[in-house]
Amino acid sequence: MITVQIIDDHRVLVEGLKRIINASGVARVVGTAGSVRECKQMLSAGRADVLLLDVHLPDGNGLDLCTHIRATWPEVRILALSSYSEYATVSAMLANGANGYILKNAMPEEVLQGVQSVAGGEKFLCEEVDLLLKRQESTVVKLTRQEVELLRLICEGYTNVEIAKKMYLAVETINSYRKNLLFKLNANNTAALVKKAIEERLI
Repeated sequence: MITVQIIDDHRVLVEGLKRIINASGVARVVGTAGSVRECKQMLSAGRADVLLLDVHLPDGNGLDLCTHIRATWPEVRILALSSYSEYATVSAMLANGANGYILKNAMPEEVLQGVQSVAGGEKFLCEEVDLLLKRQESTVVKLTRQEVELLRLICEGYTNVEIAKKMYLAVETINSYRKNLLFKLNANNTAALVKKAIEERLI
């Protein structure tokens, strides 16, 4: 049977999750904690197969805690638990080592599916988060290695002639690449191009 630990400071939610998980017949809750400090103490004493980890805790945040757990106890499978479905939060948790992400308003079946998937070594995203990531990724601008280099040099203030020399390309080629960049990034001029590059961290 899959063992689960829950890290969340909302007692009502924790009790609800415990009931759902313990009644499932496939998993059981073996420990709970309501803060970063309590979580570290609990994990030092013993670790379950899956950790349901709240993104926001009273004495810290799940993002940093996720990184710490991944570095200290790499065998723990982490299923992030949150009320928030912002792209930045979801992507940051996954980048910091979470194996899945589920919203607190998810249906009981989805919670159990998430626990089982993560315990089995798979990634899991609840339906709402999965759709969010797919929507966001479809709008992400993909640049080639040369385009990234060109963009970096433009942002550093080099002229097309200077860039051509640095990249060992003809000025006409640089002009063409520059037009493509303006089109790809939907920018009307160099200032807009630089602004977009900085805002979207393209370089």
